[in-house]
Amino acid sequence: MATKSDAVALPGARAVARHVRISPMKARRVVDLVRGLPAKEALTVLRFAPQAASEQVYKVLASAVANAENNERLDPESLLVRTAYVDEGPTLKRFRPRAQGRAYRIRKRTCHITIELESVIPAGPGRKAAPATTAPGKAAPVKAGAKAAPAKAAEPDAVEPDEVDVTTAEETTEAPAKKAPAKKAAKATKKAAEEETE
Repeated sequence: MATKSDAVALPGARAVARHVRISPMKARRVVDLVRGLPAKEALTVLRFAPQAASEQVYKVLASAVANAENNERLDPESLLVRTAYVDEGPTLKRFRPRAQGRAYRIRKRTCHITIELESVIPAGPGRKAAPATTAPGKAAPVKAGAKAAPAKAAEPDAVEPDEVDVTTAEETTEAPAKKAPAKKAAKATKKAAEEETE
């Protein structure tokens, strides 16, 4: 499926439904569900959304996909919902009779639903950006909210040739110890001590 982060943008298509007889706030709830999704996935989301406005938004999205396919000759599988927004339309004002000759105003709100699609081509294997590397003397940048790693023992920066340790093949083949709860770790150290004494 196409995503925006690893793709090259191409022309797209749009569809607008004007004077839709539903409140703009209710339509915005549904439009927010599909913004940024691939078009096929967005159609599936709208098909199973419980809101009443999802039917109207589904029709607009299906129209935009058809416009892209027929007018722009774009592949429907490569379409992505670029922008989707709901504007307020004219409000129909009606009156409801109330007690003692009063009349309360009923506002029948309308909205304009706009969906714009763009065609994206997934980037080839050679186009993906390589992860940033840091200089040997500098630490990697820390993301906000990330927990700090526990401090490690200080290692010497440079080892002189006289101080090089030589390890045998038996010592290098030992598996690294796994983290275990405190009780299990204590038992494991006791076992290891008993094996060494034997």
